[in-house]
This record gives sequence, structure tokens and C-alpha cells, in this order.
Amino acid sequence: MPKVPSPPTSADLPFPDASLLPASYEAGLQELERLVGELESGQLPLDQLLGSYQRGAALLSFCRERLKAVEDQIKVLDAGALKAWTAE
Repeated sequence: MPKVPSPPTSADLPFPDASLLPASYEAGLQELERLVGELESGQLPLDQLLGSYQRGAALLSFCRERLKAVEDQIKVLDAGALKAWTAE
């Protein structure tokens, strides 16, 4: 009896599942920058474009949420108001 191939896992796919989040903001940003470069190059095969775009959108959302969380924490520490940055 011939062996039936198993369905591909996320490790078999060219890009990780969009629902898998990076370990950190920095890792997410690095992956997002790599994806943007690949998308801008115009060299991705058509079947990878949509997956890359979806992954990029998920990474962008993740990075924005992380930045917002840090901004909210800073507001709490600064009594509700962000202060202008001044170089001393």
C-alpha cells in the first residue's frame, strides 16, 4: 500500500504561520524588515506573496501593540503625560 504524504507543517512552509508571534519586539521588527525587503524586491513567487503579506501584517500589528504597551507604561510612570525629549 503506498504511503500517503502527511500535510505540511509550519516548519515546511516558507513563512511561519501568521498566528505565531515573535519572542520579542526586536525579533518581530527584524523579521518584518526582512519581509518588506523581500516584498519590495519583486522576486517572490506569486504563491508566496499573499502569505508574506499576511505575515507582515501580523508582525506590524504585534510591533505596534508592543510599542503601545510600553508607551502606556511610560505614561503611568510620568503621571499620565509624555514629556518632550530634550538632549542634555
